[in-house]
Parts: sequence; structure tokens; C-alpha cells
Amino acid sequence: MARTAVPLTDLTTATSVEDPAGTTADPTNGHTITGVRPEVLVLRVRNTSAGAVNAIVKAGTFPLAESSGQGDLTVSVAATSGSVFIGPLESARFLQNDGSISLDLGAGFTGNVTAFKVNRR
Repeated sequence: MARTAVPLTDLTTATSVEDPAGTTADPTNGHTITGVRPEVLVLRVRNTSAGAVNAIVKAGTFPLAESSGQGDLTVSVAATSGSVFIGPLESARFLQNDGSISLDLGAGFTGNVTAFKVNRR
């Protein structure tokens, strides 16, 4: 099945943004984030499951992601109300051939994922 899309929330200098609810976690299919350079992307991953679970930013595809050989980035997200911010990321390591970023979640993960695009204007 297709990965679940995570929409972008723009963060722009000298403005405010309501705290978005995020996209419901999909540990079965994973997530995709499009329309943003990894260098200005920050992911918020919230875990509401009973145990700590991993969030995995997938290594990109060579040759576009020339540093993809460094592998995936795995981050443990604490149980129950754990929330982590991941990023900014590197195109050279994480960019997929279609220009997207892929995020997988460990089995049993419940919670949500939010993608923030940091704009400087």
C-alpha cells in the first residue's frame, strides 16, 4: 500500500501557527513528506502507545542521496506521551528519488506525525 502523506505546516519568521494535530500514525504503511528540502524540514513524532517505539527516517536512494550509505536514522520515542523533534535533515542522506522523505514507525506505534517547514523571510 501507499505511504500516508504528511502535510507541511509552514513556520515563517515573525508569525504564529496554531499547534497542528498532526497526521495519525501509520506504522503499517509508513509516511511520506513531499514538497520540502530536508534542510528546512523538522518532524514532530508523538507516541501515545504504552511502550517506547522507534521512528525511522529512511535513507535515501543513490545516486540522488550520495550519503545514503550512512543508513537510516532511528530515534526512540518515549512511551505514553513521548514527543521528539527530528531534523533538520540532509538531502544527501535522506532524499528519495522522487524528492520525498520517508518515515517508518515501529510496530504498535500510536500517536501522530507533524512536518514543519522552517521558512526564513
